[in-house]
Amino acid sequence: MKIALIGTRGVPARYGGFETCAEELGRRLARRGHEVWVYCRSGYYGRRTGFFEGMRLVYLPALPIKFFETPSHTALSLLHILRRRFDILMVFNLANSPLLFLARRPGERIALHLDGLEWTREKWRGPGRMYYQFAARLATRLPVPLISDSREIQKYFRRRFGRGTEYISYGASIEESRHPALLEPFDLRPGSYFLQMARFEPENNILLTIRAFEKLETKMRLALVGGTTYRSKYADEVFATKDPRIRFLGFCYDRDVLRELRTNAFAYIHGNEAGGTNPGLLQAMGAGCFVIARDVPFNREVCGDGAVYFQKHIGELKEKMAWALAHRAELEPPKIRARQIIRARYNWDAVTLDYERLFERICPKRKASRGSVARGAGE
Repeated sequence: MKIALIGTRGVPARYGGFETCAEELGRRLARRGHEVWVYCRSGYYGRRTGFFEGMRLVYLPALPIKFFETPSHTALSLLHILRRRFDILMVFNLANSPLLFLARRPGERIALHLDGLEWTREKWRGPGRMYYQFAARLATRLPVPLISDSREIQKYFRRRFGRGTEYISYGASIEESRHPALLEPFDLRPGSYFLQMARFEPENNILLTIRAFEKLETKMRLALVGGTTYRSKYADEVFATKDPRIRFLGFCYDRDVLRELRTNAFAYIHGNEAGGTNPGLLQAMGAGCFVIARDVPFNREVCGDGAVYFQKHIGELKEKMAWALAHRAELEPPKIRARQIIRARYNWDAVTLDYERLFERICPKRKASRGSVARGAGE
């Protein structure tokens, strides 16, 4: 099959979950004999190459404005595709649903990945929120498969819009520490810090973590990986902390460094609450982190008994962090369970086969070539 992956920032993955999904899925599909094209936003890549891991890369510009960046790039991608023929257009991001009219041609099949409940995020207010709500309603009326990587999102769309979705999980890998010396530039030592990785947005509760940690009596440090692409009052509050134990590491795209940060953390704080399966949470579980997660259905679906949970309250998060420090011997069972969950339910090889089966079903005239990937196989 000839498959286009559209709607992400591109590969190699340098930003978030959709990008990682495009990379992990795309290289496995290419390995299985498919022709895979990935549409990349040129502004994110100073150094460009025509191919990566068997995928063909196409670079196109996007408007560098928060609300318009994704749809402007997707519109250009779909116009570029009009001069070519594909079997499958795999479109990521609900915001792109109003643009799919550009891609309806005989022989081509489209699938749309929904992600989370974007209109519940604080960064989308007024017109942005209304647009996402409109895009969601429109998506449920389109004659294309809708993909969700969360059972809770699946339930929500069935309950709210009366529309079923295809459940295909996200993936993650089991990681081990290889070069802990990579922590030294950040003045961090193995087992000496709490870790949180997320964009600095209200629904990710970075500020809540800071306030809880400020009240914690410990020599541990708090390492925060992430930031914000656009200036915000919330991010200004985050950076205003005076606690010298808190380390702002910024956006980090070095995979070796990220692996060492995860595998050597004392505990991982996951404050995300906006919905969907969070890639960072899966990666932390696969790295053997002790996870302290915001108590919402999306996180409980992923973690099960492989984490402890906190309500949205500074005092409660502080108590959970203090409990972990005082009960180190009790942290191993949930860490082991978290890795078991990743191996059983969030395997990239299995995820690839699920996508391939979906593509075969919606484009039956172009059967996939069976390669070496087997469901349940390890990384």
